[in-house]
Amino acid sequence: MYLIVGLGNPGDEYRHTRHNVGFDIIDLMAKKYNIRLNRIKFKGTYGDGIIGGEKVILLKPSTYMNLSGESVIEAASFYKIPKENIIVIYDDVSLPVGRMRLRPEGSAGGHNGIKNIILHLSSDIFPRIKVGVGQPEKDLVSYVLGRFPKEEWETLQKVFPAACDAAEVIIQKGIKEAMNRFNGFTVGGLK
Repeated sequence: MYLIVGLGNPGDEYRHTRHNVGFDIIDLMAKKYNIRLNRIKFKGTYGDGIIGGEKVILLKPSTYMNLSGESVIEAASFYKIPKENIIVIYDDVSLPVGRMRLRPEGSAGGHNGIKNIILHLSSDIFPRIKVGVGQPEKDLVSYVLGRFPKEEWETLQKVFPAACDAAEVIIQKGIKEAMNRFNGFTVGGLK
C-alpha cells in the first residue's frame, strides 16, 4: 500500500497558488484514476483506490503547510504504511517552472511542509516529487502564496500529468526507475 500526499494549504484563497501544486496534482490523480477524495480524517481529505496495481491513499492535508507532518503521520500510522511507500508531491522554488525532480530522501531544503513531515516521521527517507515554481525576486511568502501568470500556469498543465505518471512509476518500478525517467523532464525547452 502507498500513501501519496500532495502538499498545500486548505481554502479557496490558496487554490492554484504556487504552494498548492501538490493539491492540484492530487486532484488530477484522483480524476485520472477515478479516486473520490471525499473522506475527512487524518487531519485531511483523502480517498483510496488502485494505481499501478497497488492500493493507494491520496491525501491532501488540511493542517496548513507548516503542519503537514501531523496529517501524514496519522494516515501512515493508521494504515501501517512504511516510510519508503509515502510519496510526497510539493512545490520547489529552486526549480524553474516546467521542471520536475524526484528524490528518494534528503533534507527539507527550506520547505516547511517537508521539514514538518521529516520531524513527524523521524526520517528523511521517503520519495518526493518536486515541481518547479520558479524563484522569487523578493518576498518568498507572498511569492509562494501567489498565483501563476497565465503562461506559467499553461506550462504547469503539462507538468502535472507527468507528476502523476512519475508517482505511478515509483509504485510499479521503484524510485530509481522513476528518477531515471523523469528527472530530465522539462517543459518549454529548459535545460
